[in-house]
Amino acid sequence: MAEYIMALDAGTTSNRCMLFDRKGRVCAFAQKEFKQIYPRPGWVEHDPDEIWYSMVYVAREAMNSIGAVHSDIAAIGITNQRETAVVWDKISGKPVYNAIVWQCRRTSDYCNELKASGFSERIRLKTGLVVDAYFSGTKIRWILENVPGAMEKAEKGELLFGTVETWIIWKLTAGRVHVTDYSNASRTMMFNINTLEWDQDILRLLNIPASMLPEVMPSSCIYGMTDREVLGGPIAVSGAAGDQQASLFGQKCFNPGDIKNTYGTGCFMLMNTGKRPVFSDKGIVTTIAWGQGGEIDYALEGSVFSAGSVIQWLRDELKLIESAKDSEFLAGKVNDTNGCYVVPAFTGLGAPYWDQYARGTIVGITRGVNKYHIIRAALEAIAYQTNDVADAMKEASGFELRSIRVDGGASRNNLLMQMQADISSLTLYRGSNAETTALGAAFLAGLAVGFWSDKDDIINSVDMDQQSFIPALSEEKRSAGIREWHRAVQRSLEWAE
Repeated sequence: MAEYIMALDAGTTSNRCMLFDRKGRVCAFAQKEFKQIYPRPGWVEHDPDEIWYSMVYVAREAMNSIGAVHSDIAAIGITNQRETAVVWDKISGKPVYNAIVWQCRRTSDYCNELKASGFSERIRLKTGLVVDAYFSGTKIRWILENVPGAMEKAEKGELLFGTVETWIIWKLTAGRVHVTDYSNASRTMMFNINTLEWDQDILRLLNIPASMLPEVMPSSCIYGMTDREVLGGPIAVSGAAGDQQASLFGQKCFNPGDIKNTYGTGCFMLMNTGKRPVFSDKGIVTTIAWGQGGEIDYALEGSVFSAGSVIQWLRDELKLIESAKDSEFLAGKVNDTNGCYVVPAFTGLGAPYWDQYARGTIVGITRGVNKYHIIRAALEAIAYQTNDVADAMKEASGFELRSIRVDGGASRNNLLMQMQADISSLTLYRGSNAETTALGAAFLAGLAVGFWSDKDDIINSVDMDQQSFIPALSEEKRSAGIREWHRAVQRSLEWAE
């Protein structure tokens, strides 16, 4: 009998594979980074073939590390960087252009044209999203308009589009299956989350042929079997979800009002809102959480573009730290930021501001500010951005927030987590298993093949010990800090317009 579920985690900077047992324990792990391509300032690309080859590498590496063969694996679940767009030739299987990454801002001007033409509200009510270069739709349009011959081939039905999980499933099944799941479809700015169909009006507006688009299926169902050549034999591919929705599922946020925040390259907060979409005009987007068990669950989401990347910036560009873990130790050398605030708007600001022309600023510098203050201010910026999202989400949903479940690499930073609890005045719960995104993909895949019978079986089978961080800052200091943070944000807005 198969002992493991394989989770393939297609991240922004690396691919990872984990094998989980029934108790949700990581039994094998492999990771491989891939190249980041920056053709121009604000443009970000990946090589789709490198994404695929590195994913196969980590899958085989994880299996080999414990001597597992294909028959030991009950199913494969995939989670992915969501809005990244891949377009490839249907016959040759070759990408027509590099994958345009979710961080890429090349379509900002076109998004402004859509806004100026009055399409924002129509698109928001259909897709739940704000008009922004972040999402996939305008990336596809750019490829069709800028790659010679692409539009002609697309109109003939010769090109396919997919977010990263679609590309990986297509490759795993040797081109037999072209699908996406509800959660990823809802991030394209082309999918109507009310009717659960690709929206023909938006496709006409973006001039994207419907023949390019994958079939939309539940997040937990059998899409197909892997080609024998990939992993030594057929394995059911039966789970897929965008990384943040997978994290919500992995955190067992199965009930309306449950909320989680992932500290990755960016920060992503999601709240389960149940069986109906809740719309917000406060910069919080509405999205599909997952499709499972014949039902759709919806969520509110707030995205912060720069979180873990702030710590990388301290390390790689400013050279203030030698490793990411140094940020906690060095920031702890001072008790405050000495009035200094960092706004890390490296690629604009996401929720709730949605200003693609904002740029990073450091304000409040006096002669007494040293590198420890700047490091601490950079960590605080992550917490302040998250608090802005939490406040907007609370207003939009009407739910009273009391706690947040946290995960992601930067959530291992205890100082940052205490800062977050203090600034948000919410208790944080951090599970002992930091791999909740991959675990969510594993849960979805496992449910489809009976590895776990239902959500209650997951709750009872998978134990996730939690550490809590309780607010300890006075309301006076908290309010003063938030007020000064908002002043700093105002200095960064519209800088590059």
